[in-house]
Amino acid sequence: MRRHYRLDALCDIRSGGTPPRSSSANYGGNFPWAKIDDLNVENGVVSSTKECITEIGLQSIRGRLVEPGTLLFAMYGSVGKMAWAGVRLATNQAILGISVLDPQKLAPSYLKHWLASKQADFDRDANGVTQKNLSAGYVRDLEIALPPIEEQQRIATILDKADGLRRKRQEAIRLADELLRAAYLEVAQRNPVRAPVESLLAEVPNAARTGPFGSQLLVSEFSASGIPVLGIDNVVSNTFTWAAPRYISHEKYAELDRYTVRPGDVMVTIMGTTGRVAIAPDDLPTCISTKHLCTLTLDRKKMLPTYLWACLRWDPEVKAQTRREAKGAIMEGWNMGIVKGLLVNAPPMDVQLKFEEIAGRIKRMSSAQALAAKGTDELMASLSAKYLEPTT
Repeated sequence: MRRHYRLDALCDIRSGGTPPRSSSANYGGNFPWAKIDDLNVENGVVSSTKECITEIGLQSIRGRLVEPGTLLFAMYGSVGKMAWAGVRLATNQAILGISVLDPQKLAPSYLKHWLASKQADFDRDANGVTQKNLSAGYVRDLEIALPPIEEQQRIATILDKADGLRRKRQEAIRLADELLRAAYLEVAQRNPVRAPVESLLAEVPNAARTGPFGSQLLVSEFSASGIPVLGIDNVVSNTFTWAAPRYISHEKYAELDRYTVRPGDVMVTIMGTTGRVAIAPDDLPTCISTKHLCTLTLDRKKMLPTYLWACLRWDPEVKAQTRREAKGAIMEGWNMGIVKGLLVNAPPMDVQLKFEEIAGRIKRMSSAQALAAKGTDELMASLSAKYLEPTT
């Protein structure tokens, strides 16, 4: 038998705040100040933050500090992302600090796994168009069913072990990516030749394209089947991924076929999360892209897709160019002109072919780890369903 509680009956739940940016006296002090990006830590524990605030800044947010061991929960944007506070710190208003009142009644690690099991609910219930968010009241009102504390601790131990395995898989993927980055930077340093992207495009119609725009494609024209429409979610992980399905009819495709994505094309995100890159796979069916992507068809005698993919991801000079181009914009965004004008590293073809061979080997290693990580994710989901779903 599990007893049901509102979460705020078991936890102290409070959000942070942001000191006014208009005063430099608020920033650069000794108090760590966590934002959502700071929750992206390998070990799940926030021990330092990108920004710190002063005593004056802390007082401007009513002195709100959370203690080590507090669970940090993202309410905005990356809804449901969590980490533990490893030191005494402040947070901005996008993060809730959730502190268990009685660890003999609710095990903190059990709470974290239980919240993680509710991610689908958080995604469904989050409000907002440009940025999803949950309210503190929503989290406080959550109802949790508790088994005895000994059972909580046993369940948490099992899930901690599974989560540890998942983190190891994710770390292996990250290290493979870092190895490929290092390989690219070594090649680029040895071969400093540059060329504008526009000069590397194939001599075909619409070799660089973005759109459709405005009334060319309305939301009402999406259909349940037909020709897939690719967007940011297919590219944002820097590898091509099938995401939420979107389709247009074959008749609509006939109007928009100039936006067709060809196998081997390089797709770059130019709105929202800019600068993510993916290569269209060889087995890609007929698709079109949206205005959120700039799609490039390359002259493969001049530039291989894999090499440009690496250059756009990791080249320091390219990163500097894009920062300069985006400077002053209210919301960061690129356009096709920016992408075509980028001066990218363009070594001889034999060098590119050698890099492609190395990249292929590393990507195969990474794919094996990704497959293992997917299996671990499925294991976590299965264990969470078994142990965390309420029973009568």
